[in-house]
Amino acid sequence: MINRRAFAKIVGTGAATASLAGLSSASASAAMPGGRKPVVAPTVKPGTHTSFGSLKQINAGVLNIGYAEAGPANGPAVILLHGWPYDIHSYVDVAPLLAAEGYRVIVPYLRGHGTTRFLSERTPRNAQQSVVALDIIALMDALKIEKAVLAGYDWGSRTADIIAALWPERCKALVSVTGYLITNREKQKTPLPPQQEWAWWYQYYFATDRGVEGLKENRHDLAKLVWTFNSPTWRFDDATFERTAAAFENPDYVSIVIHNYRWRLGLAKGDPRYDRLEGRLAKGPVIAVPTIILDGEKDPFTPARGDADYRAKFSGEYAHRTLNGIGHNVPQEAPEAFAQAVIDVDGF
Repeated sequence: MINRRAFAKIVGTGAATASLAGLSSASASAAMPGGRKPVVAPTVKPGTHTSFGSLKQINAGVLNIGYAEAGPANGPAVILLHGWPYDIHSYVDVAPLLAAEGYRVIVPYLRGHGTTRFLSERTPRNAQQSVVALDIIALMDALKIEKAVLAGYDWGSRTADIIAALWPERCKALVSVTGYLITNREKQKTPLPPQQEWAWWYQYYFATDRGVEGLKENRHDLAKLVWTFNSPTWRFDDATFERTAAAFENPDYVSIVIHNYRWRLGLAKGDPRYDRLEGRLAKGPVIAVPTIILDGEKDPFTPARGDADYRAKFSGEYAHRTLNGIGHNVPQEAPEAFAQAVIDVDGF
């Protein structure tokens, strides 16, 4: 593993030495099970890195998946999963922090994003939750990764949660932003308080033909609006946004986004081949792998009662951390705290 001094040479002298800011009730090195001494991640100022360098492509399942890779090829694997409307650049500062600690870091574009492409025009542009998880299982198989720490937010949290629940033998440990996100479509029919429904405005927009056309024509400005709403304290610049916005030019982007949100609301059918998996997920399976939950204090989707509503869904070693002043895109807004959670959960 690379020590702090070597890491400083890698990222350059411009990297700030900010502390792991934002933990509301935990220190930078939160208590570890059994009193074990935690490993503290190197430090980095958000926005220090702007690129992963050359991306890689690999056939996996029905996709040719584009992904970034960092760290030693023989290191313990960590797979970092992005959300919508975001891309792999959410992890552009997190990946080198983990690579510096000896991890093999894989950051894939989800279906419909970036350089990920379907291998066949005949494959349905399906984005129900089980299928996105199967994409990551196929990626692990293609890369010959038997087991990995999985970490994500938004769509990435849901995908990581599903793998941890249904294929725990493939998930060493889990970092999930905003808790337990496995979708139960029957429960989705129950209305939320108006303030919470308002945060999901685009979900209802996408349920209309007008919303589909709006996403096609205004995908750039719509995404930027969502970024601003989801992360009210994050002062991202135009260059940061544009690096991610390029991922929305994928030819399947609109189809995948629309199907994902319509499927959740019961407005679009899934593929019958995955009914058995969806049936298991609808039962709310308990996650037994070691887990750290991260909540952004300013994230409009952070549960008002903290983890009280879903704590029983995690039966293994567990920790919950609220990040003060942080919004929805936790890894890009607070890369140190996210990287620290990965390192800590791997030590549980």
